[in-house]
Amino acid sequence: MRTTVRLDDRLLADAKRYAASSGRTLTSLIDEGLRSVLARRAAATPAGPVTLPTGGTGGLRPGVNMESNAALLDVMDHGHDPA
Repeated sequence: MRTTVRLDDRLLADAKRYAASSGRTLTSLIDEGLRSVLARRAAATPAGPVTLPTGGTGGLRPGVNMESNAALLDVMDHGHDPA
């Protein structure tokens, strides 16, 4: 498809030199650049909210100190509350 775009003169000159030095056409260089930008944009688009699975009932175990990393790790590793 043919279209007209307006490019900065310096950008166009640089692009033409790069295309020529790499044995490509300016059109193929522009195609690759647009595909690259669109692919990055598609990859960076968030997939949406994530729902984490939960289980169990009754909330927190009695006596577990949520402000203590050591206490939480002990309960997770050994299944009992620290003494």
